[in-house]
Amino acid sequence: MINSSQENLALRYRIPEFIYESFNFYRNADGVKAEYTYKLGEHIFHPSVEIPTADIRNNEIDDSFLSYLFFNFGIINAMHYYKLSIPPVFRIKAGYIDENQRAFFKKVFYGELIEFLYNNNLRVPFEDFVTFVCEDETEKHPHTYHFDTHFGGNLIPVGGNKNSVVTLEALQPVHEQNLCFLYHYGHDDANIAATDCIKEAGYGLESVVDFNLSLDPLLAELGQQGFYNGHVSLSSCFAFAAYITAYLNKKQNIILSNSAFAGNNHQYTKSYDFETDFQNYIDHCFSPQIRYFSILRSMNEFGIFQKFIKHSLYFNIFGGCNNATEEKRWCGHCPRCLYNYIMLYPLVGHDKLEHIFGGDLLDDQRLLPSFVNLVTSGSSSPFDFIGAREEIIYSLQLACGQAGGKYPILLQYFRDYLNNPNQQYNITNFYNPTHHIPQEYLDLVLKS
Repeated sequence: MINSSQENLALRYRIPEFIYESFNFYRNADGVKAEYTYKLGEHIFHPSVEIPTADIRNNEIDDSFLSYLFFNFGIINAMHYYKLSIPPVFRIKAGYIDENQRAFFKKVFYGELIEFLYNNNLRVPFEDFVTFVCEDETEKHPHTYHFDTHFGGNLIPVGGNKNSVVTLEALQPVHEQNLCFLYHYGHDDANIAATDCIKEAGYGLESVVDFNLSLDPLLAELGQQGFYNGHVSLSSCFAFAAYITAYLNKKQNIILSNSAFAGNNHQYTKSYDFETDFQNYIDHCFSPQIRYFSILRSMNEFGIFQKFIKHSLYFNIFGGCNNATEEKRWCGHCPRCLYNYIMLYPLVGHDKLEHIFGGDLLDDQRLLPSFVNLVTSGSSSPFDFIGAREEIIYSLQLACGQAGGKYPILLQYFRDYLNNPNQQYNITNFYNPTHHIPQEYLDLVLKS
């Protein structure tokens, strides 16, 4: 249990209200742009979104619907700035949301920020976390749009990791129906692993669409001036951006790459529950002509690794390390690197694996604390998604069986102190029936 003091929470009550002041939406020959105004005490933020004309294929855009989509994106995007003091009231002057929408956003905000609260030693129960208040409580919005426009094909968010590769390859039979989606925000460098994987999958620039979010530079400044600070993944922001992009390109399906256990480590917005909640939000507030699902939700991580190794051309370009650079996809010393190395170790030749990761990570004594955490809990922190503990142990047991008489340091430690050879895991026959995958797409991924 988090033990936070009143002093830790003082900032939350010193600035008790966050205001979503306004937004402006433009569509012209250059494309689409939305500009936002947020207020937190005396501080004012002006982030924006730009989508160029080249990334828009819908010739029958309903401007009122698109404006409503950008208004909603403004609520979720505000989390970047709301987190600075996590005030108890979120006031919306830019539009209206009803009680069901407020409940949805409260759940999403709390789910996205729970790790942030933990890392900042802030104990705030869900019930008291945030209240959404609309300036004009009489305004109503006609929920659920229906269009005569035909929606078809797929928008594929690509992150550049092994899951993205498996999804890209599973959807090769419908290659011509696909667009790849890249989400850019702030001053972050481009995701080189993602763009390389897209190229390897055979997609040119004409098949890639970008959503460009510019963060207000004041955000980073305040983060260094005593406001609450820390990383927030904001997968929900990504989901709303993907929906806008799918609408602008008449794509029926937003196809994610989350496995069966994604979200089990408190990452709500990668979970099956969020997938369900967001689809319900789409159906009741946007248009049900667009679907949102993960094509890998029926699979465990080991099954995804087994499919990934069929595509060796991606070995030197895929990523998954938070410390990656353009020159080096894997830092070689973080839990994510070690996890991927362990899972690939019994499946890929060791020389090739060492080339990918820059050395034998199982022979690095410095990684022992991370290794023990992975084996004993399946993660290095309460919120770091790595993989199921049972799958990690299964991979290490396979590795022990292949090692012969020579064991690298960490594998020897596992064999001597952590392994229970009598414990067997049903990893290879895993199938998760709890998913939203349409049958035609389930068939594609199972055959891939």
